[in-house]
Amino acid sequence: MGLKALWCFVSVGLLGILFFHGSCFSMKGPHPSDLTFTHQATDAPPVSFYDYIIVGGGTSGCTLAATLSKHATVLLLERGGSPYGNPNISSIASFAATLADTSPSSPSQAFVSTDGVFNTRARVLGGGTCVNAGFYTRAPADYVSQAGWDPKLVEESYEWVEKKIVFRPPMLQWQSAVRDGLLEAGVLPDNGYTFEHIYGTKVGGTIFDENGHRHTAADLLEYADPTKITVYLNAVVHQIYFDTKGQLKPRANGVEFRDAEGNIHKAYLKVGSTNEIILSAGALGSPQLLMLSGIGPRPHLLAHGIDVVLDQPMVGQGMSDNPMNFVLIPSPWPIEASLGQVVGITRFESYIETLSGSLLNLVGALGLGEFFESLANQTAQNFTQLPNELNPLLNPDIQVGIIGEKTAGPLSTGHLELQTRDPNDNPQVTFNYFQHPLDLKRCVQGMKTIIEVLESKPLSSFQYPSLSVQTLLHLMLSLPLNSRPRHPGVAFSLEQYCRDTVVTIWHYHGGCQVGRVVDHDYKVLGVDGLRVIDGSTFYDSPGTNPQATLMMLGSQHLQCSISSSVNNFGDQCLVPHLQSPYPTPVAGDHLQRIFGQFSGTYNDVAGRNN
Repeated sequence: MGLKALWCFVSVGLLGILFFHGSCFSMKGPHPSDLTFTHQATDAPPVSFYDYIIVGGGTSGCTLAATLSKHATVLLLERGGSPYGNPNISSIASFAATLADTSPSSPSQAFVSTDGVFNTRARVLGGGTCVNAGFYTRAPADYVSQAGWDPKLVEESYEWVEKKIVFRPPMLQWQSAVRDGLLEAGVLPDNGYTFEHIYGTKVGGTIFDENGHRHTAADLLEYADPTKITVYLNAVVHQIYFDTKGQLKPRANGVEFRDAEGNIHKAYLKVGSTNEIILSAGALGSPQLLMLSGIGPRPHLLAHGIDVVLDQPMVGQGMSDNPMNFVLIPSPWPIEASLGQVVGITRFESYIETLSGSLLNLVGALGLGEFFESLANQTAQNFTQLPNELNPLLNPDIQVGIIGEKTAGPLSTGHLELQTRDPNDNPQVTFNYFQHPLDLKRCVQGMKTIIEVLESKPLSSFQYPSLSVQTLLHLMLSLPLNSRPRHPGVAFSLEQYCRDTVVTIWHYHGGCQVGRVVDHDYKVLGVDGLRVIDGSTFYDSPGTNPQATLMMLGSQHLQCSISSSVNNFGDQCLVPHLQSPYPTPVAGDHLQRIFGQFSGTYNDVAGRNN
């Protein structure tokens, strides 16, 4: 791995430390022995039968499996291992080690988009809730409305999650100062502590309890009926099986998965018209598996030697990743190590968040002292405008805060393609950051707000007087945060700053969107017995952090939509059966594309393949 590529991984480790570092915590939750239904895939029989097969034990998959098991037999297949007993997950202090771990068994699988931005995807039971900053906030009310969800059932579903794994975070000096700075900068009103997504400045929830223990979607498996659920870990699904004989449309009826030793296992649906396979493998995994199973663009599938079950050109389209840009602020005083707790929700659709910590943990956690020193020696000439004691590359002991902005939406989209036929390999993904001019405009407005916060009175005591905001921005431009081209000879502008310093906040989505690949009930268009329930169905990221909404989607109230014959949830469904066979265009700004832009796709796909 070259120096430039290696630094991409190091820079994300830096973000991980600053985003996730805290005091030394241990996991509180179900002990592995308590989940008697969880096994290694090597223990699976060659052939088995269930009412439901869920592929992906992540943020949505765990909640969906737990609640479906109340009324049916469920198989949950997770390609990664257990989060319990893993100190890199349970202890926030060692979180950067998870990002740095590139082994095949790591809970975090790294990838780099074609845009040159380093990224990662979860590979562990509990999914992203095991490897994120823990910030918990609900989707905006207009998002729920435009999606056609019943607000009452959405509320109950959120509460179902919150009772188990959501807590109020502490508010210490750095987070309090940034909150006050946001208010001084005009991000009003002060909304206090709330889960709701409303304009102004607020303190959100967290999945870390008062003792600092991480709680995850895997904990929600405690709700499951242990006699009706089976969870296999390190179970990599290679293919979905379809029955085409005597069917008007291909019908999903089973999956092939392999264990850690490479043994092949097959799981089939029991006979029954309501039994289904549900993909919850995430924004990369779900479209990837559809393609590997023969559902996708015909030319692309044939190029990889895959038999075409359904020519579906929209699989893998509409991929988006919310860009994040930030400023690193060296502090002359010790400040707390803090997670994302405060957020400023602006009316121009940029979300301002903050974190704090020490760069010392990057070197210690990643074991990169020699590399860090070498890199500093090679790049020190780029930092002559800063005294050595403030140069984070030369002095990892420095105390720092981060203030960043996440661009809502976004409106820029890309696509996903297979690189190989091995599901263990990452697909190739392009996000086209800032392709849409409104995304760039929002970033610039967000950075202007950050500058106002930095110049506010509450932040003054956390900054060296000799360091201007312009100096801090130039420092960021000198850091190789990504592998995108730099423009050192170009006059400074916030537009170029956004393009050159963009990183991910790990909220990517799309690839199996409603109205393009699935219908309003998340059923895959053109086939029977198959749904997708995860972030790949989204057009926009729901609010400042999607984890609350992803868990809500998998909660108990969704099942009335899945199969009324096996539950007692009544007639109301979280996802109602609408009169229109395809989405109706909606107005608005960051939600303007939800279910609306591609309204003709439903009839085109269904008609062309029936």
